[in-house]
Amino acid sequence: MITFLSGGTGTPKLLRGMQKVMDRHEISVIVNTAEDIWISGNHISPDLDTVMYLFAGILNTDTWWGIRNDSFTTHEEITRLGIDEFIAIGDRDRAVQIARGEMIRNGMRLTNATKILCDRFGVRENVLPMTDTEVTTLVKTDLGLIHFQEYWVRAKGKIEIEQVVRSFNEPPVATEEVLAIIGASDAVVIGPSNPITSISPILACEGMKTALSDKLVIAVSPFIGNSPVSGPAGALMKAAGFEPSSLGTINCYEGLPDIFVQDIRDPIEVSNSSRFDTLMVDEDKSVALAQEILRLTRCC
Repeated sequence: MITFLSGGTGTPKLLRGMQKVMDRHEISVIVNTAEDIWISGNHISPDLDTVMYLFAGILNTDTWWGIRNDSFTTHEEITRLGIDEFIAIGDRDRAVQIARGEMIRNGMRLTNATKILCDRFGVRENVLPMTDTEVTTLVKTDLGLIHFQEYWVRAKGKIEIEQVVRSFNEPPVATEEVLAIIGASDAVVIGPSNPITSISPILACEGMKTALSDKLVIAVSPFIGNSPVSGPAGALMKAAGFEPSSLGTINCYEGLPDIFVQDIRDPIEVSNSSRFDTLMVDEDKSVALAQEILRLTRCC
């Protein structure tokens, strides 16, 4: 079994290939929840839902979020009524958020709610939130501390950020299920997701780094040169005090990776790295990289 640490869109693109080259029951994914947010009374867990929808075969892979061919009638009506719903939420997507919100309000752990939703979507892979307690990534800007979603969706990442802050009422702890999955895994792959907002929150959960120290860990860089393949990773790396590059990425991971993967075009040198084509512009490219990653897990 291989376990993946996932957030954003980078790792899901790798998972798209992995489900073609592995037994899908042998894939487990631990997902970032620090970008979760309550909107219109409902619980949005964007990184969890992207992975769940991908495995269910309904993900909108044009945007890498939401459900393919969803309608937006409710969002349009809510907006017309004057509610500031700054994230465009599809109708079927909203139903998932309503269901999850109800489960959580009734005292259910996010882990259990995720399992129920995955079961109802026919997902065969094991999808787990990193923790069951609420964690929020905030960014410090001229507007003060704002939720990451406010920065990335409402402001479209166009405002300067000075600092990345993790907010919680109680320190996040990796769940028993997460630690058990890691213990049963042959390898753990840190996917090419944003190191600061997607991966670091997972690694910060109590118990995670200790669990990973006994495993083969492969990390895939989300950078080519000083530019991320997608998203705001560059600005966030700088705000967190890291060089926005593959070198900054491996430094951010503090010695956890046993194998580091860079793109073949990356001009930044990281000693002893493996180099493959990491630009997963289509399914064939995702499959090709998945095969290389799988080969690394078997030869080490």
